[in-house]
Amino acid sequence: MENLKNIAPIDDFNWDAYENGEAVTSVSQEELEKAYDGTLNKVNDREVVDGTVISMNKREVVVNIGYKSDGIIPLSEFRYNPELAIGDTVEVYIENQEDKKGQLILSHKKARATRSWDRVNAALESEEIIKGFIKCRTKGGMIVDVFGIEAFLPGSQIDVKPIRDYDVFVGKTMEFKVVKINQEFKNVVVSHKALIEAELEQQKKDIIGKLEKGQVLEGTVKNITSYGVFIDLGGVDGLVHITDLSWGRVSDPKEVVELDQKLNVVILDFDDDKKRIALGLKQLTPHPWDALDPNLKVGDTVKGKVVVMADYGAFIEIATGVEGLIHVSEMSWSQHLRVAQDFMKVGDEVEAVILTLDRDERKMSLGIKQLRQDPWETIEEKYPIGSKHTAKVRNFTNFGVFVEIEEGVDGLIHISDLSWTKKVKHPSEFTQIGGDIPVIVLEIDKENRRLSLGHKQLEENPWDVFETVFTVGSIHEGTIIEMLDKGAVIALPYGVEGFATPKHLVKEDGSQAHLDEKLDFKVIEFNKDAKRIILSHSRIFEDAVKAEKKAEKKASSKKTTKKEDSANIQNQAASTTLGDIDALAALKEQMENGK
Repeated sequence: MENLKNIAPIDDFNWDAYENGEAVTSVSQEELEKAYDGTLNKVNDREVVDGTVISMNKREVVVNIGYKSDGIIPLSEFRYNPELAIGDTVEVYIENQEDKKGQLILSHKKARATRSWDRVNAALESEEIIKGFIKCRTKGGMIVDVFGIEAFLPGSQIDVKPIRDYDVFVGKTMEFKVVKINQEFKNVVVSHKALIEAELEQQKKDIIGKLEKGQVLEGTVKNITSYGVFIDLGGVDGLVHITDLSWGRVSDPKEVVELDQKLNVVILDFDDDKKRIALGLKQLTPHPWDALDPNLKVGDTVKGKVVVMADYGAFIEIATGVEGLIHVSEMSWSQHLRVAQDFMKVGDEVEAVILTLDRDERKMSLGIKQLRQDPWETIEEKYPIGSKHTAKVRNFTNFGVFVEIEEGVDGLIHISDLSWTKKVKHPSEFTQIGGDIPVIVLEIDKENRRLSLGHKQLEENPWDVFETVFTVGSIHEGTIIEMLDKGAVIALPYGVEGFATPKHLVKEDGSQAHLDEKLDFKVIEFNKDAKRIILSHSRIFEDAVKAEKKAEKKASSKKTTKKEDSANIQNQAASTTLGDIDALAALKEQMENGK
């Protein structure tokens, strides 16, 4: 205790005032408050001021505006600016200088909104680059938070290349330019594409200025269409037509490339303004014809796949980019007109023989019928004259029936060789297309690759019998089955037909015979070779009358002869002499003997 110093109290300290809670210093309370307030900013509620970020965490930002207390703002209000850092100056809106807890209440969002309209108009006028936060997708584009205002970002203004997935941009902070403002509706349109277009335009000019045919450039697949692929060469686009993607046939460009793929292409051509650039991909690899087996020759057998079909033939790919044509005439030994689709379809694997090969023109013709023997080489052995077969009816003409015995072996049945008895006006009366018909080989025409065939020859010729039945002058019952201008067709026994002209159809009473009438007919002509029987009904009664008249005439002629003979005798007797009596007696005896 003795070490303690005795410190004397202030002489003029007013202990009574201290005890009563009054000021105890020579400086008044007002002076102290004034001095304190002088160190702080004067702020008002609902005012926008600038503040300094003094600390941050994952949820909040602490801002000092020079007031007696600091304000706390949610970090979410700064999401448009992910680069916010301690020491940055930010605008804040004073909502309340002191809440129940004595806390200064600030809002950055409201501060931005208060000044946003002026700022966005200024940004449009000065072409200032501003930052914005992409909040969400909307029809045709995105909604962007710019200075607290919800601006519209069209899908076409996000980037210079087409955007396939808009969702990847949601939640991102990007730089924009204000490109349009509707003052009446307070609508704001922003663009990110506008920021990079100027730079790309310069790149584009540099690229276009250096373009040369044959130049190889690296590009990125920008778009794939049914007719080709658009390649981004770094600000300038070119088109690889579908035919320039591969040496082989390409039905869909997606079989060869995919979106965003990087690949080398060669410049094939461009217009004067270099706005349309034709590119090639297949030209970077050797032509497949150059790599074709040098030993391949006409007559060799190759295998391939049908890649294209046409009515006149099929294109066969025997190697990528190497095709040959099988003409429809080389698909079958048959000479009937057919289409290639009858024999094969796209995707079929086929084997064929090389018929022609032109390496310079890069053309090849193929055939598949050559893999089978030509049936006409052994036609005499397989189809000798007199041999019987079953053929298929292929076609009709007025003069006969075309048939096919087997593929490539055709024949003709003349209309006269269809039936011995029936008069066939058209083959369709006798058979039908696609039907089977028995035939016999009559002749072989090897040069024209056609057989002469018969059908009626399979049966014996009934006209040999008819010749003995329908003799000239014989009478047969017949029925009129067809009336023609020149006469009538009459059905006779044994299935044979005859013909009668109108004058031979007159009945005994003078009337004309009619259709379906059954009458007797006399054969007036029989022609075995022409298979013709000419008939007459009227001849039956006409010949009877003639016969009767002839008989009467004959009888009359005999009576006249007897009278003349008697008169002659009497005359001779009257004039005879005694010397003629012997001769007269002899004559009389002769007459008597004649009786």
